[in-house]
Amino acid sequence: MEVLGILLSLGLLMFFAYRGFSVILFAPVFALLAALLNGAALLPTYTEVFLVNAANYFKNFFPVFLLGAVFGKVMEDTGAAPSIARSIVKGIGKERAILAVVLACMVLTYGGVSLFVVAFAVYPFAAALFKEAGIPKRLIPGAIALGSFTVTMDALPGTPQIQNVIPTKYFGTDIYAAPVTGILGAIIIFVCGILWLEYRRKKAQAAEEGYGDHKLNEPEPLNGDNLPNPLLSALPLLAVLVFNFIFTRWIGSWDESIVKPYGVTLASVKGIWSLIMALVIGILLALAINFTRAKGKVAKTLNAGTIGSLLAILNTASEVGFGNVVAKLAGFKAISAAMLGIKGSPLLSEAVTVNVLAGVTGSASGGMSIALEVAGKQYLEWAQRLNISPEVLHRIASMSSGGMDTLPHNGAVITLLAICGLTHRDSYQDIFAVTVIKTLTVFILVLLHSIFNFV
Repeated sequence: MEVLGILLSLGLLMFFAYRGFSVILFAPVFALLAALLNGAALLPTYTEVFLVNAANYFKNFFPVFLLGAVFGKVMEDTGAAPSIARSIVKGIGKERAILAVVLACMVLTYGGVSLFVVAFAVYPFAAALFKEAGIPKRLIPGAIALGSFTVTMDALPGTPQIQNVIPTKYFGTDIYAAPVTGILGAIIIFVCGILWLEYRRKKAQAAEEGYGDHKLNEPEPLNGDNLPNPLLSALPLLAVLVFNFIFTRWIGSWDESIVKPYGVTLASVKGIWSLIMALVIGILLALAINFTRAKGKVAKTLNAGTIGSLLAILNTASEVGFGNVVAKLAGFKAISAAMLGIKGSPLLSEAVTVNVLAGVTGSASGGMSIALEVAGKQYLEWAQRLNISPEVLHRIASMSSGGMDTLPHNGAVITLLAICGLTHRDSYQDIFAVTVIKTLTVFILVLLHSIFNFV
């Protein structure tokens, strides 16, 4: 009954999210339904588990959402985003617009910029690019997802995203673990993802669909003959990437005693702090470069970005609250035990377990953390008996976390769709296709490793 309660709640949340109902309202409703069917007390579950974890997420990441949304809006309203888009269309051709968006997302995420900030920053440029190229707007979320949620999130060795950092704690590895496995997986995901999105573009082109008539979160049309210089327009994006890299290392060199009174470590805050400072520089630089364009509408631009950030973070925080409620229920322990009991090989067991738990919690990092906390030591001992490198365990766990976590109720999916002004019905098919490609790639790598034993 406990497991059924969780599956029922999860299914209802996915259904309601897909139908367009707000997860801010329905995530706590279905979290409490799961709690009720697991025999947990409702009010303590709501106030001490759901709200506490949602509020903690809000506290940790609100500056990133706020500044990321403001940065994206400034790039849009000053004409910087459409200027970059126009330049790319002229440089590589309209038919490669999807590739341009995917590569832009990959560069930013591999440089350490948060997935959510990338979505805010790239969307205005992607919308202008797709409109210029006559590609349906509904394909934008799929392109951003491929560039942000897959290859550079957890596949490529060296990516600083949290999904690639977590396994280091359990396997004694570093973020460059299993380079051959990671690069091979990245190539498969990238090529298959681009082929899928190009297939969808050509199909829409044959039907003469075009960009479409959209009103929600649609960048305002600008005079194409009066756009700012594209190289200058790209400087704020480059500044965010470079200064985030510099500040991360600079803050890491500070004296630990500075933060000791606040109950945190430099390692736990340097990622957020560096991104906050980098985004502030990016916003100020974008306004300075396009001062004459921004003049008279700065308040409108900043207010619009601020309001947009609130919906995005509340959606995601609500999903985090749901996942944490589920993770504390008896039924979830039964699901975890069943997954961890999978036989065959440690890589197969790990891949299935992390995938399923990430799907149930709606969180890549959450699902992986739970799986490795419970069975990381067991997987490591099992792998050592079979002479499997801990580096491969790291890479498989990391890549598996970014598979089924992108079900319809996932906070990142809902936030991405909200940023783009689209619905699940419009665009989830392509996000799901990218997810399927990613999930299948992990199991292909497990199979290839069992044959060739590469790292």
